[in-house]
Amino acid sequence: MLMYSCVVSRAFAAKRSRLSDERVTKMARAFKALSDPTRLRLIGAILDEERCVHDLCEELELEQSAASHQLRILRNQNLVRTRKAGRHVYYRLDDEHIRSLFETALTHVAHTGKGDR
Repeated sequence: MLMYSCVVSRAFAAKRSRLSDERVTKMARAFKALSDPTRLRLIGAILDEERCVHDLCEELELEQSAASHQLRILRNQNLVRTRKAGRHVYYRLDDEHIRSLFETALTHVAHTGKGDR
C-alpha cells in the first residue's frame, strides 16, 4: 500500500504567513468594494486624474447622493482618497496599486472574452 505525505516546506510556510487571516479578510473587503459596477466606473473615471464629485456625477450620470455613497465605500477600503478645496471634495486613487489592480482586471476581462462561463 502506497502512503503519501505532504511536507510543509519553508516556501509554503512563508506564503501562509503572507496570507494571514487578517490580510485575507482585508483583501476580501477590498474585492467586495470593487465588485460593484458603479464603483468600478468611478475608479475608471479617476484613473488618470483627481475629480470632484460634481464632475463624476455629470460624466457617469449619477445622482450626487449615490456617487457619494459609493465613493465612501471605496474610501473606507483605502481604494480612493480625498482632498477638500472649499466646498468641493476631490477624489483620486489611493496609490498606484489600485491602478495596477484595475488595469490587470481589464486585461483579464479582455483576455477571457465576452461571455460568462
